[in-house]
Amino acid sequence: MNRLKFSIRQARRDDAPTIALAVAMAIGDEEALRHYCGDDYQEVLTEMARAEGTQYSWQNALISECDCKAAGAIVGYDGALLGPLRKGTFQILLKQTGRIPTIPDETESDEYYLDSVAVMPEFRGCGVGSALITAMRDKAFAEGHQRVGLFVDEDNRRAKTLYTSLGFETVGYRLFFGHRMHHLQTVQSSNLLIKKLAQQAAEAKQPERRF
Repeated sequence: MNRLKFSIRQARRDDAPTIALAVAMAIGDEEALRHYCGDDYQEVLTEMARAEGTQYSWQNALISECDCKAAGAIVGYDGALLGPLRKGTFQILLKQTGRIPTIPDETESDEYYLDSVAVMPEFRGCGVGSALITAMRDKAFAEGHQRVGLFVDEDNRRAKTLYTSLGFETVGYRLFFGHRMHHLQTVQSSNLLIKKLAQQAAEAKQPERRF
């Protein structure tokens, strides 16, 4: 399984079911999902992913594939756009559930926010999650964002270890969906340093040329 090769691409509208499943897995709390999205939460999340201008829109997602099969997905967006994206998200919730929930802001205007990431069970342990996070982080940096952030449940030590290995550091804490979450961020300068050190290490391993 660890030798599988996978690719990462920009999501398409027809990836909506995969994105919705990834978001649901990332939230990981069925009670919360039913509270905010209703009993048919998977259908509601799919509609959000299929639409434009929502938090979980296909426009904001990357997909990992292995042999043309979805291996995972990540959703991220400019934190400064949370308000407009929430408006589109809440419009769908209002139509589907008849109400608009009260949800605290989970991101800030000065960061690019990695909202949700999940890997399909059969592809876990293959590096898909790391690749998705790295791809979205680098996409944010390439677009000119200086700071990339995310939240992780304080009990999810395995995920936090993964994020810190990718250059993220804890900058604060927040209650979200009834859970105490660690707010982690990475900045572009540290990302460039990591790449530079990795490049130097790779060059050091190259055999000496003889003339």
